Amino acid sequence: MDDEFYMNLALREAGKAAKIKEVPVGAVIVDKKSSVIGYGYNRPILSNDPTSHAEINAIRMASGDLKNYRLIDTTLYVTIEPCIMCMGAIIHARIKRVVFGAKDIKWGAVSSLYTMADDKRLNHHTEIRSGVCGDKAKKIIKDFFKNRRSK
Repeated sequence: MDDEFYMNLALREAGKAAKIKEVPVGAVIVDKKSSVIGYGYNRPILSNDPTSHAEINAIRMASGDLKNYRLIDTTLYVTIEPCIMCMGAIIHARIKRVVFGAKDIKWGAVSSLYTMADDKRLNHHTEIRSGVCGDKAKKIIKDFFKNRRSK
């Protein structure tokens, strides 16, 4: 799979969040045939739903597409390291692989704050790849918060 190609799709989703003044995080889920089966961006403020993170929105769409809550043999591309809630959903959905752009030192549950993907107590272990288009993902987040603070 072309990780950079799909991460750029996730970055496009992040841009949609930024346009509506949500924290710009985007996600895309790809099946084993390299087809996009789910995508999403952060919308918790707009939707009045604290679970409306990019990853959760993409998981909901992919599960609907497959008509299955298990997303076996899929890859999730997300611009920023998933949080605890999203990693929990990723593990429950049995997503095979997670590829993320930039680390999240305040909320990250893959390697920054917690290491849920490596927790041997859990019954599913997701493969991780980090740093794909990381500079672009980090820039989108930094610019968003810089603009927000300047207003």
